[in-house]
Amino acid sequence: MENKKEHIRKPDWLKIKLNTNENYTDLKKMMREKNLHTVCEEARCPNIHECWGERRTATFMILGDTCTRACRFCAVKTGLPTELDLAEPERVADSVVLMNLKHVVVTAVARDDQKDGGSAVFAETIRAIRRKNPFATVEVLPSDMGGDYDNIKRLMDAKPDILNHNIETVRRMTPRVRARATYDRSLELLRRAKEMYPEIPTKSSIMLGVGETWEEIIETMDDLRANQVDIMSIGQYLQPSKKHLTVQKYYTPKEFKELFEIAMSKGFSHCQSGPLVRSSYHADEQVNAAAKERQRKGEELLESLTVKG
Repeated sequence: MENKKEHIRKPDWLKIKLNTNENYTDLKKMMREKNLHTVCEEARCPNIHECWGERRTATFMILGDTCTRACRFCAVKTGLPTELDLAEPERVADSVVLMNLKHVVVTAVARDDQKDGGSAVFAETIRAIRRKNPFATVEVLPSDMGGDYDNIKRLMDAKPDILNHNIETVRRMTPRVRARATYDRSLELLRRAKEMYPEIPTKSSIMLGVGETWEEIIETMDDLRANQVDIMSIGQYLQPSKKHLTVQKYYTPKEFKELFEIAMSKGFSHCQSGPLVRSSYHADEQVNAAAKERQRKGEELLESLTVKG
């Protein structure tokens, strides 16, 4: 039924600016040399040229490149994953130093084959980054890790600067869009993370254009705020291949602006809303005051060392 529908033409405002400059090629080369994966590449993010070419930022994807789930919106490959690479946290940390990153985003494929959902590797990656680059702030974007309390606590005990977990879509569309994950389990993870460490900001993202209504978008905002989520990202779903869900609607920049205003009126501390926004888009702008102070001290230290040199 869905394949017979006429595809909606992509509007002009979704045209992507390519910037394959030296920063872009350097980062790509380093990722391959370190045998690292990025969600920027695996999920075919439309902002890769801006983030790599202009901002020199990247979102690391740990726990391999093969996901145990097959969500109908996601371009990351699925299947039987390889064994865990226990040296991966150190390689990520080394790359953070080489890139001189101020803010690091670490996500992962879902690892339902692991009892801990990959939380131990996540936690060790945070600790490795802090050991080698103590002034960098770290944002993590895990799967729901099976909704297991111990898995969530293991991750949160490593104290990331932001806990980001995506709700992805509205309640009604969740069974069609996501694999295994549930709407309420995602809300539960966000709530538990906040209960464990109230000072750590929580964040979630929703993609639009898969068949939701305007009213359901607002309801999702209310559900996130009811579970004390601080930050929200709102972006346009783009179909990565013919086998994925087709786009039902392209929202206009004006509609995204209106949703931004609604989100901020509901009490979110920060909101990114736009056609090309993704969950880690301009993530460095969203860390809390304490984390920004750590960044500032790191900059001062680097400046003093440069002067002495």
